[in-house]
Amino acid sequence: MNHLTIQICSDDDLDFLAVLNKQLIEDEQHDNKMNTEQLKERMRSFINSDYKAYKFEEHGENIGYALVNHIKQPLYLRQFFICRNCRRKGYGKAAFEKLLEFLNTKNIDIEVMHLNNAGYEFWKSLGFTERSVYMRLEGPNK
Repeated sequence: MNHLTIQICSDDDLDFLAVLNKQLIEDEQHDNKMNTEQLKERMRSFINSDYKAYKFEEHGENIGYALVNHIKQPLYLRQFFICRNCRRKGYGKAAFEKLLEFLNTKNIDIEVMHLNNAGYEFWKSLGFTERSVYMRLEGPNK
């Protein structure tokens, strides 16, 4: 992991980002039903607004990506994903530390989906503490 690099993504990376975003949605058991093409367009709108996407690589191999909102203070990490074949090898922690260094910050906010126990435990292991519980009521419109 000494050779882990981080790069700012551009429109040329949208296919890569959409595929990994789809896997993130599956892994965290999110209810987002968008297909890869829809996710690509959504990612395009993100990176052409207040967000920047960052990809992590080692020796030319894709390790994962992050999506950060740069308007919010502290910064808001909307998405963070480590490729499935790279997990449990220390890449998540290394990539997150590299991201904080790259962003020159020690403060960042995240949200974790309720059913994403693995994600929750990962973030807790990095020192994150709970600040709120985000809830939603979904019922018939009256």
